[in-house]
Amino acid sequence: MARLHAACIRPGHQPAGGILQANLLDNCFYKNYNGVSMTQQSNSYIPSYLNAEDPGPWGIFLQQVDRVEPYLGELGKWVGTLKHPEKILVVDVPVRLDDGSIAHFEGYRVQHSLNCGPGKGGIRYHQDVTLSEVMALSAWMSIKTAVVGLPYGGAKGGIRFNPRDYSKSEVERITRRYINEISDFIGVEKDIPGPDVNTNAQTMAWMMDTYSMNAGKDCPGIVTGKPIAIGGSLGRVEATGRGVFIVGAAAAQDAGLDLCGARICIQGFGNVGSTAARLFTEAGARVIAVQDHTGSVYNPDGLQIDALIEHVAAHGGVAGKPNVQNISNDEFWEVQSDILIPAALEGQIHQGNAGRIRTRIIVEGANGPTTPEADDILANSGIIIVPDVLANAGGVTVSYFEWVQNSANFYWSEEEINQRLETIMDNAYKTLSATASEHRVTLRTAAFITACTRILQVRELRGLYP
Repeated sequence: MARLHAACIRPGHQPAGGILQANLLDNCFYKNYNGVSMTQQSNSYIPSYLNAEDPGPWGIFLQQVDRVEPYLGELGKWVGTLKHPEKILVVDVPVRLDDGSIAHFEGYRVQHSLNCGPGKGGIRYHQDVTLSEVMALSAWMSIKTAVVGLPYGGAKGGIRFNPRDYSKSEVERITRRYINEISDFIGVEKDIPGPDVNTNAQTMAWMMDTYSMNAGKDCPGIVTGKPIAIGGSLGRVEATGRGVFIVGAAAAQDAGLDLCGARICIQGFGNVGSTAARLFTEAGARVIAVQDHTGSVYNPDGLQIDALIEHVAAHGGVAGKPNVQNISNDEFWEVQSDILIPAALEGQIHQGNAGRIRTRIIVEGANGPTTPEADDILANSGIIIVPDVLANAGGVTVSYFEWVQNSANFYWSEEEINQRLETIMDNAYKTLSATASEHRVTLRTAAFITACTRILQVRELRGLYP
């Protein structure tokens, strides 16, 4: 049973998308709300505090689980475990702003599954963060860690605000207050946050310091993605993008695609997209189109990636880059390529644009970038999709390395990190490829078959208490 531990929703403040139904809102102001009932909708369980008509990203995850249930055999009796997050925390984050006023922000932390180990998952800062989104992201983390065989469960967090609208000192105060509010919920052996959208190494440093001050001792393992100086791991900054490259190269080899001269399109040019772009370019591929929140740029002969990275650092986005062709965001999806890498936010490839995509392989650098409807359209078009739960698992894999190094107080070289990462990612891809061939399913379905089987096997072995 999911528990909404603290719904600190301010009177008159409705979370985006109607996350909490009116009857719950009427009863949970500034109270702990336990024992939330679950309702069954179309064979999928929708928590009563979500809009059952529009469960958002959580609904997408439920559809993905429904699709693999026929492959789970006797373990199917435990499938409800996957459809019910173990714990949900919603907190109010009151902060004094630079002008002296008091602002309130809505924060979340969801632990989807702790069957296989402590929760693991990032914390994102975004004005459109919703509970449905965080629930889905925590569930995808459960799948992701199981796919690559890490001893973790799935968790995720977020604060509903746009950090670009606030000063650095305000963001720091928001960060510290949020961690203070969730400090009893997380722990080095219970739930380990990390960076996500609009959070970085500095954010993790503030989080680690706040938690450590409350604990009265240094706790470097409470978060991953920290600066190297305070226990971060070498190779972590590039890990997600490097993982995208590793499995993208493996998928290309399986498809008989030579990376030398291959055309790459990338949506999202932050840490993940830019790292993948550089590594594919070093392998001889041409990155011909890039899109981010500022616009889309195109060069059929290949973009100069180092120059584009410098331009983004100086101007905040790809728009305005000289000596390239500017195209519309809609045109970006129609650029003919060999590999397309969505590395931005979820839901970017949907029923409305999937039919226009012309590529051979999609490698999902972002979490949940493709809707189930789009999945079907792309599969019918013969496009191979390397799913997010494998493709972007490089980040959580090296986060695991960081956590292990913090626990042992013994640190590895970057070469060791990259070698270990390549071994884990390559083995995971081979497992999914073999499962896909065995069951004649897509790589995404193979990933869910593999992960759900592993999670539910552990659930069955552990049994229920009491």
